[in-house]
Formats: sequence, C-alpha cells, structure tokens
Amino acid sequence: MSRWPVGKELPEGYRPFKAPRVLKMIQGGKTMNESMQNSDNYAQASPIKNKVGSIFIPVRNIEASRSWYCRVLGIPEADCQIMNGHLCPLPMEGTGVILDTMPKWGGDQPEGAPSIDTPAFMLMTEDLEGSLEYMKKLGVDLVTEIEHNHWFVVKDPDGNKLMICRE
Repeated sequence: MSRWPVGKELPEGYRPFKAPRVLKMIQGGKTMNESMQNSDNYAQASPIKNKVGSIFIPVRNIEASRSWYCRVLGIPEADCQIMNGHLCPLPMEGTGVILDTMPKWGGDQPEGAPSIDTPAFMLMTEDLEGSLEYMKKLGVDLVTEIEHNHWFVVKDPDGNKLMICRE
C-alpha cells in the first residue's frame, strides 16, 4: 500500500526504501538477544550485555599514575581512592576507568604488566586544540599531533597509549 498522496505523481527516479533488518528490529522494540533467540543461528540468547562497565589500565606505580591521570582529567586526587593497594577507580562520566598494577597479570614481575601499545579507548574533548596545548604544558609524551582534525595520541607514564578525540 502506497502512502504517497492520492493524485500526486511519484518523483522521477523514486525507489521505495527497504529498511535493513537491524532497523526493523530496533523499530520493533526487540532487543538483540530477543532477536537472536528466534534466529536459527543461535541456540540461546547471550546473558552478556553489550555494555562496557570499566576499562583497566595497567600501571606500575599506582600513586604516580593516579597523580598523572588526575592532572590530565582535572580530578582532585582526594576523589580517587586506592583500593587493595593496586586499584584506583577514576570518577568518569560513562564508562569507568580503573588504574591497576595488575599483580595477577604480570604486575608482580620487575617490568610490570604489559602496557597498552595501541589506543584502546578515547578520552573526549570539545576543544581538541586546547587539549593538545594543555597536554604539552603538562609535559606529556606526545605520540602524534592532531590527525585528521579529529584526534591525537599521548603516552601515560607507563607507556599506555591514549587517544584524545574531538567530541
């Protein structure tokens, strides 16, 4: 059934839009798990949510790393308590960030847990140029200058690469 007004001609080159299956699922109000439960390709829906809780950042010195991240993010150190001698959750908007010496994952070795060698997440900014200048003023180890007018990468004191991205 056409929804085009009666008596009006269709525009030249008009082709009806066929919504992709994913849009139909969203518009139909079904969750991905409900959709998958009814699919022949999956025996059962996953109990795992598509939601990131926190990201762990491997660090060697929890106190020094807490100070660095608090300066970079403008967070008072008093708001970042060290827990169990090796964890420091940072108060973030959205997905959490936890600094961790990771004693179970190599942090008990002299070289510490391996650092993140490629940016695993982005920190957002509304002022990319100002953020770059701020990082330079802090003396942060820059990996790149601003790329594609959208992002740049820095290293934290442990060599973890972090991307700062225009919001």
